[in-house]
Amino acid sequence: MGQISGNGSSSGEASAFDALADDTRRTVLSLLSEHGELTVSDLASRFHHIGRTAVSMQLRVLRDAGMVQERRAGKYRFYSLRVEPMNEVLSFLSTLYGASLDALVTVAEQRTPAEVEGQRWGTSS
Repeated sequence: MGQISGNGSSSGEASAFDALADDTRRTVLSLLSEHGELTVSDLASRFHHIGRTAVSMQLRVLRDAGMVQERRAGKYRFYSLRVEPMNEVLSFLSTLYGASLDALVTVAEQRTPAEVEGQRWGTSS
């Protein structure tokens, strides 16, 4: 997934996670996932709290993160998802999820039946 930097993630991952941190951008990605290709106007019409300019700014962040691509046709610009960055994010999260499950199994296997029973009933051993 790229070279790891001093903060623990590659620059591509950081951009993707920064892009995913915003609810409006996640909604834009969902809309593009559902509809394939949309213009800024198409996207803006689905938001009640922001206009075309704000949607364009959100699309720029997503494009800079490599998560969407732009296709020009005459005076229109059509936006669609790019799959590769999404796959990188999913791969990273599955690694964390797998490590978390492995850690949970290890902790569970180390606990005695008395500890488990005590926690179940709200008592400590």
